[in-house]
Amino acid sequence: MITEVAEILNLSEPMAEKLVYTLSAVVVLFLVKMLTTKVVCRKVDDDKRRYHVRKTITYGYTFVLVAMLASIWFKGMASLGTFLGLASAGLAVALHDAIANMAGFFFIEARKPFRVGDRIEIGDVQGDVIDIRLFQFSIVEVGNWVDADQSTGRIVHVPNSLALREPCHNSHIGFEYIWNEVPVLITFESDWKHAKEILLRIGKENAEHLSSKAQEQIRRAARKYLIVAGKLTPTVYTSVKDSGVLLTIRYLVDPRQRRGTEQKIWEDILDAFAAEPRIDLAYPTTRFYSLNETRPAATETQA
Repeated sequence: MITEVAEILNLSEPMAEKLVYTLSAVVVLFLVKMLTTKVVCRKVDDDKRRYHVRKTITYGYTFVLVAMLASIWFKGMASLGTFLGLASAGLAVALHDAIANMAGFFFIEARKPFRVGDRIEIGDVQGDVIDIRLFQFSIVEVGNWVDADQSTGRIVHVPNSLALREPCHNSHIGFEYIWNEVPVLITFESDWKHAKEILLRIGKENAEHLSSKAQEQIRRAARKYLIVAGKLTPTVYTSVKDSGVLLTIRYLVDPRQRRGTEQKIWEDILDAFAAEPRIDLAYPTTRFYSLNETRPAATETQA
């Protein structure tokens, strides 16, 4: 068979033998990989675990294939080290970006700045990681032209080398909650103390149940990171702006639920303030005062 292949392809018998062994190794390993993946994934119900199992099998069989091809093609080579040195030097120049992406892949797998399922922001891209490959990772984009942290529906493929060059903001590793703030501006004439009590009650009703979970996560994260957290329960801060008194609700929230919780808090605020005649939301206005003694009253119009 080797002789026939050599005659058909007009190659020497040693080269034809290597080609036949290479093709056989690729076909056999591909079929075994498909069978293994199908059998193993059938027994795994969780989608995330199934993804990681499939990726592990792919990496394992790729390593075996590379080792087999190396044993086939480099068999009998007197100076393998010299060959690899010259080849690597040429590849380093010609495939600079590809090598940088592979280095980024090994960095991601070793240091794990993010995993599949994490919400990250790297460079000018923000989204949920859905896949990590040898040269790039993929995320489902959030934000951009869409208000708040909701998906745009686009999948963005990011080179792995970006993980080596750009800061990576991860909303899930270590501490799986983020702080969110809802600013509420009321007029100077309003009863701001009573308004603050109402806002604090609304904040606790919507977010206080997360404080105990966050505290447990901080204890676990403190084993690896130096995380020092202050008050974790919802609170309300007071400040003064040009148009009135600013009361800011600060609370913990899951990154993917930020918009939903903010909507619920605002609906509760509007309902509560509607029942309070002593509290009014502030908005930009222009006031006109008359110096005429017969008309001392001031008039006010919305800007």
